[in-house]
Amino acid sequence: MRSVVKIGVRLLVVLALLATAGYCAFVPSAQEAPYRFVRAWGGEGTQPGRFREPTGIAIAGAEVFVSDGRNDRIQVFDRSGRFLRAFGRPGDGAGELGRPMNLAVHEGELYVPEYLNDRIQVFARDGTSLRVLGRPGRGPGELDAPGGVAVAASGNLLVVDFYNQRVQEWRPDGTFVRQWGSTGEIGIGAGEFNYPTDVSASPAGSFYVADGYNDRVQTFRADGSFAHKWGGPLAMNVFGPFRGWFAVVTSLAVDGDGSVFAADFYNHRIQKFAPDGTYLTSFGEQGHGPGAFDHAMAVDVAPDGTVFATDLYNQRVTVWAPASRGDR
Repeated sequence: MRSVVKIGVRLLVVLALLATAGYCAFVPSAQEAPYRFVRAWGGEGTQPGRFREPTGIAIAGAEVFVSDGRNDRIQVFDRSGRFLRAFGRPGDGAGELGRPMNLAVHEGELYVPEYLNDRIQVFARDGTSLRVLGRPGRGPGELDAPGGVAVAASGNLLVVDFYNQRVQEWRPDGTFVRQWGSTGEIGIGAGEFNYPTDVSASPAGSFYVADGYNDRVQTFRADGSFAHKWGGPLAMNVFGPFRGWFAVVTSLAVDGDGSVFAADFYNHRIQKFAPDGTYLTSFGEQGHGPGAFDHAMAVDVAPDGTVFATDLYNQRVTVWAPASRGDR
């Protein structure tokens, strides 16, 4: 009997050691302190400064542009949260919006993917509609629920095509160049997607794709070749709450140093990574108070390092700063 007990104890020790080794292998340590909560603004409603599911955010100079998803409009604030103006209304005409999503600003123009209208609409910062790119469909240059857009170092557009399971590259006038992913086909291999949600270009010319329901980020070089991927064990569609893992990635932002910020939707947090995917830190938790998220939806980072994120079901924008820095 005593020998059986010893064997059982040894087996438990071995299993514990294996579990610990596995955890250490696939759950990285933090390299930086978490960011510090600074402020929030918003609340549910249709009035100026209030939201019905804020789905995208972009910083341009001293202004903060927010996709007010179910109000079908863009709201603009200063960095303290003071309301400045709004534009857009429900519809599919010029200047009208159908569920605006992750935003991008480039050379004074705001790029707005419209989830329901299957197009990218480009606005001046004052809200003037300048042009519409794309149309519904599955062919080259066509879209089925675009979720994000970025301007590459070449000046071409990178467009995330959610239901078509692909990322497209277009010239600035909307002419199709190429795509990554097979149209309509879900995959977990390199360069394959499972409902991609956003894309962000780095200063070095590479770009990052939020491979939403594969719970990972994929990186591509400036020439379009696959570089690497991260998120969970081997970045193979394994979700979880651990450091460096995801439970649906919904938005990405790249700062001036090349660090990548990712909105981790069901984990109610923002995670930060080095350009090569090394985990650096995370911030936020599930809840309704200061410093909490009820589903972290979108993220962007200002040139000074301040992070702005949309808190989908708390109907607000939250602002974060590096722990070592005072309020700004």
